[in-house]
Amino acid sequence: MKLATLRTADGTRAVRLDGDVLVDLGHTDLGALFATDGWQATAAAACGTTFPVDGADFAPVVPNPSKVVCVGHNYTNHIKEMGRELPSHPTLFPKFAETLTGANDPVVKPAETEALDWEVELAVVIGQKVRRADERQAADAIAGFTVMNDVSLRDWQFRTIEWTQGKIWEATTPVGPYVVTPDEAGGVRPALEVKTTVDGEVMQQDDTGTLLFDPVFLVQYISTAITLNPGDIIATGTPAGVGNARDPKVFLVPGQTVVTEIAGLGACVNEVVAA
Repeated sequence: MKLATLRTADGTRAVRLDGDVLVDLGHTDLGALFATDGWQATAAAACGTTFPVDGADFAPVVPNPSKVVCVGHNYTNHIKEMGRELPSHPTLFPKFAETLTGANDPVVKPAETEALDWEVELAVVIGQKVRRADERQAADAIAGFTVMNDVSLRDWQFRTIEWTQGKIWEATTPVGPYVVTPDEAGGVRPALEVKTTVDGEVMQQDDTGTLLFDPVFLVQYISTAITLNPGDIIATGTPAGVGNARDPKVFLVPGQTVVTEIAGLGACVNEVVAA
């Protein structure tokens, strides 16, 4: 299934893609859906109000996750381009609900930066509460996968050795448009092409099958430290090709369109606009 959170005149609604329409699933958003027992059967059987896909206004797939945990340095090529050694453990940092924005929303370039960068990422969406998961429990906890553009303010990110301040700017991180369940995405360890284009020029291209730490491992690892709740998001890292690693460096400017896409999951298409 492909599931989404749609903005409507009456508020957000959890929906399922069915051909050229989106079917209301009876919940305000996917976070609320995933928090219910048997959500898979509910989503598959729902036959509520329909909305056209054409012109759909997608909210972040989960508008208010209890946590967003991001992984750095998880593709070999990207680690090498940043001049670092392969890590023994995942590098983690947080984002917050206010950081997220819809798959087709504009990305507002903060006035405080001149180093706005792109990062296409496979994001894992949690479908059931889990703590200290073993491998089976971790796999079962994955509701599906979506696309994230981990837009980063590099000048703020590298002010210190800890990255968070460059990663949490309000309404800068597109996520969506769909959560695609594992049966349709190619399993809980999918091997899918990831790509970023800026005004049609390919900047990043890789395969999620080359992740150092795969989605199941990441659920296990993170849930060892903290409970993962339905609707929580894990961003699995970005491949080589970020603007900061280029010579000369290349950053996003107002008027450009950045597209981050993952085969079978969809794309975030975002115009960069001035603050």
